[in-house]
Amino acid sequence: MPEPLDLKSHIRTIPDFPKAGILYRDITTLLSHPDALAQSIRDLAAPYHDANVDVVAGIDARGFIFGTAVALALGVGFVPVRKAGKLPFETYEQDYDLEYGTDTLQIHADAVSKNQRVLVIDDLIATGGTAEAAVKLLRRTECEIVGASFVIDLPDLGGADRLAKMNVPVKSLIAFPGH
Repeated sequence: MPEPLDLKSHIRTIPDFPKAGILYRDITTLLSHPDALAQSIRDLAAPYHDANVDVVAGIDARGFIFGTAVALALGVGFVPVRKAGKLPFETYEQDYDLEYGTDTLQIHADAVSKNQRVLVIDDLIATGGTAEAAVKLLRRTECEIVGASFVIDLPDLGGADRLAKMNVPVKSLIAFPGH
């Protein structure tokens, strides 16, 4: 096993993107570094090897990158949680609030079965609105959410706390306090 990397050092911070005052945490630098990418997948999967996960649900779009790799590491299937209008079959959907309006997430109606154990994966949790919508959407199938894992947590924005209040255990690899 290689020496652990400081994953935080592989995240590029871009000030004032997408608007003034925001510090954007860019994962493309982590994705382009094979050892950092491999370690992030191992670290996301590690807490769940003995958790009897049946399926990993990745949130559109960067959750697809990490979620499919975590599903492979755990030897389970993958379910995409998509933005509205991207899935061709019968869907369940869940609306959620944005800063200026609403958006919708969808899954195929047959993607997750009752009592399946589901792990939710995304690249980042900030305010938690999208992750909360994904959990609500998945729970409509009567599955069990075993946890939600993220590469990055922005703890001052409260997203992990928001999921914890829904009885969803939350893990993240990196925290960036502040905004």
